[in-house]
Amino acid sequence: MIGVLLFAILSAPALFSYPVDAARPADKKFVYYIYWAGIRAGRAVLEYTASPEGTVIRTRAESAAFISLFYKVDDRAQSVLYPDGYPASYTLNIREGTHRRYRITEFTPRVPGRPRKAIFNNVLDGEVTEFELEKPAHDPLSAFYSMTVRDIRVGQSVYIDIFDNEKLWNTEVRVLRKEKVRVPAGEFSTIVIKPLLKSEGIFLRKGEMHIWLTDDDRRIPVMFTSKAKIGGFRVVLVEGDY
Repeated sequence: MIGVLLFAILSAPALFSYPVDAARPADKKFVYYIYWAGIRAGRAVLEYTASPEGTVIRTRAESAAFISLFYKVDDRAQSVLYPDGYPASYTLNIREGTHRRYRITEFTPRVPGRPRKAIFNNVLDGEVTEFELEKPAHDPLSAFYSMTVRDIRVGQSVYIDIFDNEKLWNTEVRVLRKEKVRVPAGEFSTIVIKPLLKSEGIFLRKGEMHIWLTDDDRRIPVMFTSKAKIGGFRVVLVEGDY
């Protein structure tokens, strides 16, 4: 469960985060601490970088030293974006105890009049499957990039198409309220959202998740909470490039 939550935390920042201009990206880094039942269970990092391939979003979640003694977590993901903000490739590499997942999905560019394709490679099993998408879709890491250019209003929902785990999901994100919060990185005016996650990928449905985003055009995620069978999780922003 800790590994699942750690990676969900990683992905959620990337989903709702700082606006990325795929054509002219700026390097950014955000660091989070993850608390489980009041104990610091791990650390998560989100980074944006510019590369010859395009804008790259990388995330990494690692368990704290004492957690690693009995359940070591080292989860990583990477999304490379086309100039239009949609993904060119998505890589997921999960190590949680003895469990491993290593998957690469490549997306063909959008061409008017032609369906987009997703080539899903389950590396550890050696299985490659090709899917024809009925509409443009994001991967789990880049999905909510489009949130940064939408008009988000309390009491309304936003819907985003996500291709994950060999399926296309139409994911609802509810905008709940506005609230001021204080985290190690400072005090922020925020918008609280609740994603209704359907996919069984990195988000594995393990209870409700709430995310606090800065109430400005940056949409920086500053806090997350999620319920668990034993205790609960809270994730807070510690530092970042604002």
